[in-house]
Amino acid sequence: MSNRELIVLGTASQVPTRHRNHNAYFLRWEDEGILFDPGEGTQRQMLHAGLSASHVTRICITHFHGDHALGLPGIIQRLSLDTVSHCVEVYYPASGQAYFERLRHATIFADKATIAPRPITEDGRLVETKGFTLSAARLEHSVDTFGFRLEEHARVQLIASRLQEHGLSGPIVGELQRKGVVEVGGRTVRLEDVGEKREGQAFAFIMDTRPCANAARLAEGVDLLVCESTYLESEHQEAHDHFHMTAKQAAELARDAKVRRLALAHFSQRYEDTDAFVREARTVVEDVVAVRDLDHVEVPKRVRVS
Repeated sequence: MSNRELIVLGTASQVPTRHRNHNAYFLRWEDEGILFDPGEGTQRQMLHAGLSASHVTRICITHFHGDHALGLPGIIQRLSLDTVSHCVEVYYPASGQAYFERLRHATIFADKATIAPRPITEDGRLVETKGFTLSAARLEHSVDTFGFRLEEHARVQLIASRLQEHGLSGPIVGELQRKGVVEVGGRTVRLEDVGEKREGQAFAFIMDTRPCANAARLAEGVDLLVCESTYLESEHQEAHDHFHMTAKQAAELARDAKVRRLALAHFSQRYEDTDAFVREARTVVEDVVAVRDLDHVEVPKRVRVS
């Protein structure tokens, strides 16, 4: 099991089908579990995927159309039912506060979970943890909608040959990593002298939008991009009129942003088979998958410096 992967809980836009649940995507990232856009039926899909409410540490809502948020009451109530002890932060467009409150308190239940509302008012950083930064940017949809980007902090990767050259081994290496500089035999050795900067992995979630500048900014250089592709290019005008993308447009976004792996999602009910989405996207980019419910998609690993 990868410690950085996307678990797909639902892939349908607007309405579920026999083979596709409403939207829902769970990003496993080390000790964090971020649930994106829990549509109706998410709680049951989590059971099928082997996920429990305790795995959820954060919830990100792009917008308050039903297929992206109607599963929120069930998830919140399950957090209480399972007496999940940690706080769960929920990020959502601030303009949808009334909808959040209705979903948060949709029915009678023993409200025991600690839910921390984090309404989004503008583009920018939402939270910075020890390991990553989570940020959001406004997209181009018919209602207020935000996309999300998770970016691991850059770090210096130590190189064994350089450590040896500077006579470093044992506990002093740990000290160098903590402090960034040490004194060895009257010489000052800095972390950058014995390592190389390694950019962290990155992930972006872009749902329900036309192609726009902020979508490109969110996707820039990410290892895994989850992107809506509601339509095929044959319905290009319909996609534009309804503030959505085609598979080709999603692939062009991925190509221009130098994305490493593209996961297409949010398919219109008119399409029973998604093979055509992959064929269309692969005319533009190579590493692409049209995700299915309960798929696992690994965040591609970065090549380590030897």
